[in-house]
Amino acid sequence: MTESIRQKLRALGTRLFETDRPFIPGELLFYKLFELFIMFWVIRLSWEWSFYTLRNSDVVLPLGLANYLDVSLLFGNNLPFVLAGVITLLTLLSFFRIGFRWQYLLVLLLLHTLHVTRYSQGEIPHSPNLIGMTLLCFGLAIWFFDKPEHRWRFAFGSMIFFIGLGYTSAAFSKMIGTGPTWADGHHLWLWIGEKGTDILSREGVFEANFIQEMALQSAGIATLYLLIGWITELAGFTMWFPRLRPWIVAATIGMHLGITLTMNIRFDLFVMQLVLIGFPWYLLLNRLSWVHSERVITALRKTG
Repeated sequence: MTESIRQKLRALGTRLFETDRPFIPGELLFYKLFELFIMFWVIRLSWEWSFYTLRNSDVVLPLGLANYLDVSLLFGNNLPFVLAGVITLLTLLSFFRIGFRWQYLLVLLLLHTLHVTRYSQGEIPHSPNLIGMTLLCFGLAIWFFDKPEHRWRFAFGSMIFFIGLGYTSAAFSKMIGTGPTWADGHHLWLWIGEKGTDILSREGVFEANFIQEMALQSAGIATLYLLIGWITELAGFTMWFPRLRPWIVAATIGMHLGITLTMNIRFDLFVMQLVLIGFPWYLLLNRLSWVHSERVITALRKTG
C-alpha cells in the first residue's frame, strides 16, 4: 500500500470518526438519545416478530441463520416470546452498561433469529436493516473501546460508513443487474401497476395519486424519476463527509418519499434514522445549559 493511499484512508477515517474536533457535552446526550431510539425499535420489533410467528407453519424461504438452523422449531409455541423477553432484558441492561460488553452482540444474534423466523414466508422488508446494522456497530464499539468518546465516535462513524456504502452499492447493483436501461420509465409503469394490483387486492380500490399520474402519462417523466433516484443512491458515499452529509441525507429522504409516492413502498424506519444521523443535532443540544452540568456529564459518561 502506497503512502498516498494510506494518507487518503487516514483522511477518510478522520472525516468519518471526526477525530479532528473536540468532543462536546451535547454529543454525549445526542448519542445516548440515539441509542435509546435504536433500543426502542429493537425491543418493539422483537415482540412484533414474535407475535407474527404464531401464524407461521412452514419455512418457505430460509434466510441467514435459517439456512443452518431449523427455525420451524419456533412455530406454534412460546419460544419466540422467550427470545423477545431475553432481548428486552439484555437491551435494557446494555443500555445502562450493566453486565457484559458483548451483550449487544448477543441481542443482535437473537434479533436476527426472530427476523429470519418472521420472514421465512417469502416476503423480506428493508426496514429493519439499518436497525440491525447500527446494533452491530454499537456492539463492536462497546466491546473494543473503553472511553465513551471513542465508543460513540466509532459506532456513529462505522454506521455512517456502511449506510453510505449501502446506498452506493445499491446504485451499482442496479447497473450490474439491469444496465443503463434500469432507468427506463416503462419499468416504473410496470412497478406502479404491480403495486396498484397489491393495493387493489388488499383494500378493494386503487387510485393513482398526482405523482403517479404524471409518471404514467409520460415515459420521459417516469425516466426522470428513476434517474434522480439512481443518482441520489450513487452519491450515498458522500455521507462519509460531514460537510456534505446534511445535503445528501436530505436528498436521500426525498428519494424515499418519492418511492412512497410513486410505488407505495414505505421506508419509515430508514427515514426516521436518516433524520437523526444526517444533521448535527448535537450542536443544538449543546446549547442547553444543563447539558454542561458535571452531574449530567458524569451520568452520560457512565452509560456511554
